[in-house]
Amino acid sequence: MSPGLASHRACLLRASDQTLLVSFGNQISREANRQVHRLAAALSDEPIDGVLNLHPAYCSLLIKFDSRRTTHEAVEDALSLRLHRKQASAVAGRTVEIPVCYERECGPDLVSLARMRGLTVEELIRIHSQTTYTVYFLGFAPGFAYLGTVPDAIAAPRLASPRHRVEPGSVGIAGRQTGIYPCPVPGGWQLVGRTPLALFRADRNPMALLACGDEVRFRPISRDEYERIEKGEL
Repeated sequence: MSPGLASHRACLLRASDQTLLVSFGNQISREANRQVHRLAAALSDEPIDGVLNLHPAYCSLLIKFDSRRTTHEAVEDALSLRLHRKQASAVAGRTVEIPVCYERECGPDLVSLARMRGLTVEELIRIHSQTTYTVYFLGFAPGFAYLGTVPDAIAAPRLASPRHRVEPGSVGIAGRQTGIYPCPVPGGWQLVGRTPLALFRADRNPMALLACGDEVRFRPISRDEYERIEKGEL
C-alpha cells in the first residue's frame, strides 16, 4: 500500500491569477517526484471542477484553472482533501530499455566530455549506460523526458553556445540530467549518443514513448545495429 499524499508536507503558492503551485520541497529526489505524480494521478482520477491542466515538474505540480469557473480558495479546499487522504494511488512505471549508439558520429561531445571528466570514452559510456534513470517529467518539446539522476562522475555543464539543430534521437547530458531529443530543435546539452527509436509520434497511442515514473536503461549498440533498428529489421 502506498503512503498518503500527506507523507511529505506540501506547500501551496498562488503562482498567478489562474494557477496554483503545489511544491514538495526544493530538492530533487525520487520521493518528492513520486509525491508529485501521486497527486497528479489523484487529480486525474477525481478532477477538481474548473481545473484545466496539470503540469508536473521535479518537485512540484502546477495546477491551471479557469478563473471564470472557480477560485484559488475553491481549488485549495478541494486540493486539501486529496492531500490529506491516507491512501493514494501509486504511479506504476515501466522499465524501458533504450538502444543507443555511442559512436563518435552519433555523440559529437563524447570525446570532449570524457576528457573534461578525466575519463576514457569507454568509462563514460559504461557509467552512462549502467545507470538506471527515472523519468521525472516531460517538457521542453513533445516527448522530451527529463531523466535523473546522472552520476557525479559524468555530470556536465550545458554547452556555452547551443547548437542551432540537434538531430532526433540524440542523447544528451546537462548537469545531473540526461535526456533524448525527440525532434530536430536547437539545444545546448552535451551529446553522447543517439537512439534509432522515435520518442514521439503523433500517430501512436500513447504518442510519447516514455511516461512519468518510468525507469530507463540505455543499451549500447553498434552503428550497424542502429541502422537495422532504424530500418525496422530488428
